[in-house]
Amino acid sequence: MSRIPFTGTLGKFTWRMLAMVLGSQGLVILLGALLARSTALAEGADNAHTLLWLGVGLAVLSFVAAGMMRRPFGLPLGWLIQALTWVSAIVVPAMIGVGLVFTGLWLLCLVKGQQVDAMVAARESGAAEATGPTDAEAAR
Repeated sequence: MSRIPFTGTLGKFTWRMLAMVLGSQGLVILLGALLARSTALAEGADNAHTLLWLGVGLAVLSFVAAGMMRRPFGLPLGWLIQALTWVSAIVVPAMIGVGLVFTGLWLLCLVKGQQVDAMVAARESGAAEATGPTDAEAAR
């Protein structure tokens, strides 16, 4: 199994896959926020709107993290989203399932994305070596 990074920049395929995971996760978190608000209102709790806005904030943070995946701080932000999704299970226990699915997808895309990026880099370097020197290099 490849090394699982927590910081740094990612290859093009990897960050695209992780951004898709975070974007999808943001939508599900938004639905979880609505569930938290509805449950709190049904129980007569005073914090229903606070729970909604916390969930919306986490969903927006997930969308922002998806957009920042190509930057060095995008990966740590994505890991933070994963952790906060698990923490949200304190309020909405169904978020345990969301955490399992999306953390699993996160890890799968992180590992397999790195493998695909390595294969693409190897193919590109092999293609560059197979074509030989360019006209400019041969003229030197």
